[in-house]
Amino acid sequence: MRALAKTSAGPGLELIDAPEPTAGAGEVKIKVWRAGLCGTDLHLEGWDDWAASTVNPPLIIGHEFFGEVVEIGPGVTSVKVGQLASGEGHVVCNECRNCRAGRRQLCIRTSSVGVNRNGAFADYVVIPASNVWVQPDDLDPDVGAVFDPFGNATHTALSFPIAGEDVLVTGAGPIGVMGAAIAKHVGARYVVVTDVSDYRLDLAKAAGADRVVNVSRERIADAQHDLGMREGFDIALEMSGNPSAVREAIDNMNHGGRIAMLGLPADEFAIDWGRVITHMLTIKGIYGREMYDTWYAMSSMLQSSPELERAVASVITHRFPAEQWQDAFNAARSGEVGKVVMDWS
Repeated sequence: MRALAKTSAGPGLELIDAPEPTAGAGEVKIKVWRAGLCGTDLHLEGWDDWAASTVNPPLIIGHEFFGEVVEIGPGVTSVKVGQLASGEGHVVCNECRNCRAGRRQLCIRTSSVGVNRNGAFADYVVIPASNVWVQPDDLDPDVGAVFDPFGNATHTALSFPIAGEDVLVTGAGPIGVMGAAIAKHVGARYVVVTDVSDYRLDLAKAAGADRVVNVSRERIADAQHDLGMREGFDIALEMSGNPSAVREAIDNMNHGGRIAMLGLPADEFAIDWGRVITHMLTIKGIYGREMYDTWYAMSSMLQSSPELERAVASVITHRFPAEQWQDAFNAARSGEVGKVVMDWS
C-alpha cells in the first residue's frame, strides 16, 4: 500500500510501498479516504528536537483521518465493516489510575497514532476498536478528516460555561477559527479573534467572529471599545502558544476571567502572576480531546447546526491528492492557509 513515512532519522519523508496491515484482536482496519495535515506532521517532516526525541523510525505518520471500515479483528462488536469512521489518535493503556477512573485523556502511557505507532497517511490504518468514532453516512469526508483538531477546538471552547459571555480567541489557526465558531454556536455574546495574519483573520470572520484584531497593527483593547465592552473578556481561548498573546490576553481579562490554553509555546516565558492572582483568573491547560465526551459533543453540535458544519468546512482551504504530499506540506508551511487535507481515496 502507499504510505507516507519517516524511513530514517533526519529531515524529510518518503512515499513508500508498505505492507498492508491487518486487524488483530480488538482492532479495526480502516481504508483512509481523507487525511488532515497537522502541525505535528510538519515537526516530524522537519525533524526538530522534539521529533528526534519522540519518534523511532521507520514510522508511517499522520493522525487526522476519515475512511471506511474494511476489516474488524476478533472480539470486535462495536464496529461493523462498511461503516464510515474517524479515529481518536490517543491510544491509552486502560490500566493507569486515570484510565481506570474514566479519565482516559489523562493516561500517563498514551501512545499516539502517527507518532508512536503507524499512522493514517496511508491507504489503510489500524487502530483499537475503542478508538473508532463511527460517523453518519452523509458526513462530508473532508469534515470527517478534521475531527481531531475540531475536537481540540471543542475541548478548549467548552472547558468553561460560555453562553452569554465575551470570548477572546488568541490565534486564528484552524483550531482557533473552529473554536470561535463553536463559541458563537454555544451562544457567546461577542467573539474576538486575534492573529498577525489577515488571511487567517478573514477565515475567522467568515466562521462567525464578531471582530478580528491584527495585533501587529492594533490592540485587543480597541476591539473592546468598538464593541462597547465596559469590562474585560470573561473567557479566553489561547490557541497560539505565543507569549505576547498570552500576556495581552491576561491584560484584557475581566476579574474572575477564565483562560483555556491549548497553544504550545516553543520555550518557557514569564507572565504577570500578580495580575493572575489579584484578578482571580483561572488558567486551565488543554491537551487533545476528552475521551469521549468531546466526540459526543462534536457530533451532536454538527447534527444540530448545519451552520456550524459549514463553518468547520470553511476552515479547509487546500486539498491535494496523496501523491502531491510535498505540495500539501509546502502549503501548510506557507501560513497563507487554513486546514490542508490530502485525498487517499
